[in-house]
Amino acid sequence: MLKGKTALVTGSTRGIGEAAARALAAEGCNVMMSGFGDPDEIERKRASIEADTGASVRYHNADLADADQVDDLAHAVEAAFGSFDILVNNAVIRYFHTVETFKRDDWQHALAVNLNAPFFLIQDALPGMRRRGWGRIVNMSSVMGLGARSGRADYITTKTGLLGLTRAVAAELRGEQNITCNALCPGSVLTPNTEIKIGELARNEGIDFEDAKREYLLRRGQSTGYIEPARVAKLIVFLCQDSSLDINGAAIPIDKGRAATWLE
Repeated sequence: MLKGKTALVTGSTRGIGEAAARALAAEGCNVMMSGFGDPDEIERKRASIEADTGASVRYHNADLADADQVDDLAHAVEAAFGSFDILVNNAVIRYFHTVETFKRDDWQHALAVNLNAPFFLIQDALPGMRRRGWGRIVNMSSVMGLGARSGRADYITTKTGLLGLTRAVAAELRGEQNITCNALCPGSVLTPNTEIKIGELARNEGIDFEDAKREYLLRRGQSTGYIEPARVAKLIVFLCQDSSLDINGAAIPIDKGRAATWLE
């Protein structure tokens, strides 16, 4: 159990982040949610997690592209709960451009949200973790941090960068007794963002949604179905428990074998 710990989960208003917020709250964590969306829907989700788990759940609407707002988010966690024990860097911005057509403002935006914000939040979280002698950092990379496909330069670059950041932080934590930093590398997870891309594929190809779901996976080399957000969340919870203490600096695929078998 993680009762009494405090977790910040960025990008937690939907998808993997929402599942992680719920799973950590169910383990007894206080949770700070962060992300964008319809305010009424976000409040409904926050209240639902709180009511279902009995945990204290708050929400902050920081724009992670702004470094000052990143720091404000970290300060809000400490002001609300007095500690900052678990950090899940999950928020992400995605663009779909070729290298030659990539707008530089979009590139800078992706770097700010996907890579700078996790680094800044780690900077904010580590001093307290060291004072308390306990901490868990989980960076959400991707199967595309381990490989590449065309038209995804920002995503591939930042997700690969998160793996380097994970190793760099873990190297600095080797002398600590109970603080770890690890990364997860999911394959295709059935999130709202994925469903948007499936819908676009269905319209472009003139096929129904179920056929588009199968075609979307086939084009990504993941032939055995989508990964459920709740299963990713369970792995995040495991990395926060004492039983995972010996895992530090790891990049863990959760991709149905996709990264290991891409040549097939």
